[in-house]
Amino acid sequence: MYTLITSIACSVAVSVLLKIARRRNLQIDQAIAVNYVVAASLCLLILRPQPAALLNPSTPWWVLIALGALLPTIFLAMAGAVRHAGIVLSDAAQRLSLFIPLIAAFILFGEAASGSKLAGIIVALTALGCLLFRPRPQEGSGETGKTIALLLAVWVGYGTIDILFKQMAKSGAVFSSSLFAAFTLAGILIFVYLIAKRSVWQRRNVVAGVVLGLLNFGNIYFYIRAHQVFPENPTLVFSAMNIGVISLGTLVGAGFFKEKLRWVNVLGIVLAIAAIVILIPR
Repeated sequence: MYTLITSIACSVAVSVLLKIARRRNLQIDQAIAVNYVVAASLCLLILRPQPAALLNPSTPWWVLIALGALLPTIFLAMAGAVRHAGIVLSDAAQRLSLFIPLIAAFILFGEAASGSKLAGIIVALTALGCLLFRPRPQEGSGETGKTIALLLAVWVGYGTIDILFKQMAKSGAVFSSSLFAAFTLAGILIFVYLIAKRSVWQRRNVVAGVVLGLLNFGNIYFYIRAHQVFPENPTLVFSAMNIGVISLGTLVGAGFFKEKLRWVNVLGIVLAIAAIVILIPR
């Protein structure tokens, strides 16, 4: 069980670091770039991928390239969401993204829709609406619009990344090799972006990136280990991970950072957990 707890803790800790980054005036794009160097290195050392296997003609490189572009982009969107909407709503929006592949399965791949899946999607979309609810501030709706856009970007972005990884798995590519390639491409792209904007590097941003990379990889690694520890009960891993992140994120965000939640946002968090429970196979 410690594997699940560690994965949940690492996931929420990433959001906490993104929250602290604003207060410490850290350049999050530099930290994210270093994060991918650390994550790719740990992937190489611990998961022992075989990048040469990706040279197979059947490897869907368009998926890898899309992942390489989306990973840093959505990471930046997550940082913005945490900054503007807080840890609680950002983590909940990220976890609700698991319903994007379900919706895609019905619309794009013609999968039959069961009653429980449809109910789960309806509850999830209702939860998302509650999470996105932001009363218009007196000075105008610009800030509200930006917050909603960032939360939607997190939701759609992480859902799309999940679909791409599933497509990669269907192609027969080894997960560890695919993950290493995605991390490497993501790192290359964001470093090119930083060079193009002539970013001035600072040591504290590099240190933050190392910590971010450790947490980011830790979240993925211990989630994989949890599935290996509970091979007969993947539902436990799935539900505990998503509900655990939303619950712990709520405790940390509202408890330690005093994030203000309206009753409709709290309802959204409750509905998000309910949607995950509905999705659990009986």
